[in-house]
Amino acid sequence: MKKLFKAVLWIIIAFFVLSIGLTIVYRFCPVPVSPLMVIRLGQQFADGRPLKLAHRWVPLDSIHPSLPQAVWAAEDIHFFQHNGFDFDAIKYAIKLNRKKGRVVRGASTISQQTAKNVFLWPTSSWTRKAFEVYFTILIETFWSKHRIMEVYLNTIEMGDGIYGAEAVSLEHFGCHARDLDTNRSSLIAASLPNPIKRNSAHPSKYMYKYQRKILKQMRKLGQFPKAED
Repeated sequence: MKKLFKAVLWIIIAFFVLSIGLTIVYRFCPVPVSPLMVIRLGQQFADGRPLKLAHRWVPLDSIHPSLPQAVWAAEDIHFFQHNGFDFDAIKYAIKLNRKKGRVVRGASTISQQTAKNVFLWPTSSWTRKAFEVYFTILIETFWSKHRIMEVYLNTIEMGDGIYGAEAVSLEHFGCHARDLDTNRSSLIAASLPNPIKRNSAHPSKYMYKYQRKILKQMRKLGQFPKAED
């Protein structure tokens, strides 16, 4: 029992050291690959499809400012007010989902989504949620809000085999992320709840409707704040 206890203790210590260390490294360095990217490659291989991984890291100042503004408006309007968790949004989502009798709305913040994208797997479970809370606290502690947005925009799935702002700009619009505009950025944001089914290059009527809501919210929020020097 003592040996088992020591082994478990060392595993726990190693986990905390590695997770904190990696979080600090990613504060400064690009994230080269995410668990979701690897999982999707495995799914492509299992289905006999060509392997596709379009991913190019670019700094936040090389992304048109309309894109962080659009995802801010679409995904997390309280991004700059909360510390990783929007408890009002969680309460509202629970109330709405109970009323509808099914999950119709989530309450994950951009910080939570970034933690999941960078460190965890996509399948929902209580175990993953617990790790998500832990890693969200870590990135909110060690990263700035602008770093969180930068990592989010470079790792989020934006299409089939497409990850990040630069890749989706090149794949869907034939331009670099710095050359996006408000219309294209809002369409990208409209695709994010389900980027496999919602294609920003070929928007559905529903996406155009959602885009109008995003554009309205963008006008209310104003420009995405610049990082302080």
